[in-house]
Amino acid sequence: MIEIAGIRFKRTGKIYYFDPIDIDLKIDDYVIVETVRGLEFGTVKLLKKVEEESIKGELKPVIRIANQEDENINVENRNKAKEAIIICEQKVKEHGLDMKLISCEYTFDRSKLLFYFTSEGRVDFRELVRDLAAIFKTRIELRQIGVRDQAKFVGGLGCCGRQTCCSTFLSEFSPVSIKMAKDQNLSLNPTKISGICGRLMCCLKYEQEGYECINKKMPRAGEIVKTNRGKATVVSTYTIQELVKVMYEFEEEKEIAYLELDEIKRTREFNKTFIAESISLNVEEYDESELVELERD
Repeated sequence: MIEIAGIRFKRTGKIYYFDPIDIDLKIDDYVIVETVRGLEFGTVKLLKKVEEESIKGELKPVIRIANQEDENINVENRNKAKEAIIICEQKVKEHGLDMKLISCEYTFDRSKLLFYFTSEGRVDFRELVRDLAAIFKTRIELRQIGVRDQAKFVGGLGCCGRQTCCSTFLSEFSPVSIKMAKDQNLSLNPTKISGICGRLMCCLKYEQEGYECINKKMPRAGEIVKTNRGKATVVSTYTIQELVKVMYEFEEEKEIAYLELDEIKRTREFNKTFIAESISLNVEEYDESELVELERD
């Protein structure tokens, strides 16, 4: 068993693992570590022991616990990055490039300056990099990011009225599909199920496992079920409450009732007349290609 330290470099960034060597680390300690990009300033978020065989590759070492001077350098780097993005925006206009700068950051040792941007297509920024390298006297790296990462950098308020999940606590994006919205009986109107990034809302993933578990037991609309009053046709279901809305047909009369899941028995048979009527009453239709574009990879 060896001890590893999980370190995060951004508030909602991924956790990367390092070798603490013989340094006595504590949670929330600021540390200086060696990364593939050079020296970086990070925060210890996890300390645990793992089997040596479970580690793939070589762990980079923790150089030291950050002192006051290191913290001052980190603050200075952030301030310089704000100045750098203003200069970069001016150069982008001069070169007439179709790109939108989102964020900028220095590595701790200022050996590299990274710019993050969005664009509709590919951008030839070679001349821009040469200009920036001449101004800042360091290695320049431009990274094109997607709309999801843009929302994570910029932040904002979701439809719930709270700050977006991606900018507050989500370290990684989970795949989200239209199927999740269908499983949760949500409207397939793109404006109602998409976040500020224009993709499906991340929160559709949170309760999906629970919905899938209950939906396996739930009958489908149009299915014929057995009850203590005889056979009935399922009109709709209420997943969270585990309720089933059914319709009884007595001669020329119809009666609606709400039953709990354990009060019915599935037959796997379907009322074809009811299904045909339901299809003819479906007035909410959306472009399938538009819905597919909302899905998160």
